[in-house]
Amino acid sequence: MTDRYATLADRFGVALKRDEPLARYTVARLGGPADALLAANSTTDLTEVVTLACQADIPWIILGGGTNVLISDAGYRGLVIINQAKGVRFENEGRVVAESGASLSTLARRCMNQGLAGLEWAVNVPGTVGGAVVNNAGAHGGDMSDSVRWVEVFTVHDRPHIELWSAGQMRYEYRNSVLKGQPGCQVVLSVTLALEPGHDPEALNARASAFVAHRKRTQPPGATLGSIFKNPPGDYAGRLIEAAGLKGTAIGGVEISSVHANFIVNKGEGTARDYRALIETAQQVVREKLDVTLEPEIEFVGTWD
Repeated sequence: MTDRYATLADRFGVALKRDEPLARYTVARLGGPADALLAANSTTDLTEVVTLACQADIPWIILGGGTNVLISDAGYRGLVIINQAKGVRFENEGRVVAESGASLSTLARRCMNQGLAGLEWAVNVPGTVGGAVVNNAGAHGGDMSDSVRWVEVFTVHDRPHIELWSAGQMRYEYRNSVLKGQPGCQVVLSVTLALEPGHDPEALNARASAFVAHRKRTQPPGATLGSIFKNPPGDYAGRLIEAAGLKGTAIGGVEISSVHANFIVNKGEGTARDYRALIETAQQVVREKLDVTLEPEIEFVGTWD
């Protein structure tokens, strides 16, 4: 039988890992094996890997910081690309160009130290710039759509090529964009941010430190994917889950946090099946008791029963 990964193996050698467990690549420490896994260390690698995968008809997904994604215990039947393209370039008038594999929190710190305001909210938000751009990540009243001006997108529709999308083309909504939920179609290479220059770095870092302290007080530590559900209009998912009496509820080795009910924590022996079952339990109970349908903020990857 022909090995459809042969071209990738010829190009990348031992860097292409087969039957690689994915739990170590996600913050919840959950997920079965991928058929193959490859780290892309530059945007050039990223475009080449995606092109070769598409030519070989291999399903693929990009994994950055491993946040906001729940991978099934059965794993992923395709190629997982770990995005490690981390370049950052500071330009004039507050413009910053960041590659999609850069750490969002590290980028926020670097911008503050340059006196650039606008990313203080992101100082302790996990994940990569690319994931934040696709998901319109946000916290403390700010989000990516406030700062995004241009997104460099590699697309494999018809022919592989690079496009420059405006913030308007991203169709940003609350925790959503036109790219979310579109695996195997486009990949973000970099983003140009417009931040506000001329600020005192100490003042920006002090503001960010207050956000960090608030997060430590109100959110649980440990193996969690972050906020599980989007906040419904005019309310908070955590409040609704708590009001439904679900705080501390456990299935298998995972539980709804007693600190913040919109977080589910893997206590160490959990499975992805447990995690998803608890998500669905929260949705069902909140719908039955409070007549509100909670929409997941995270994405589900792999084969599920």
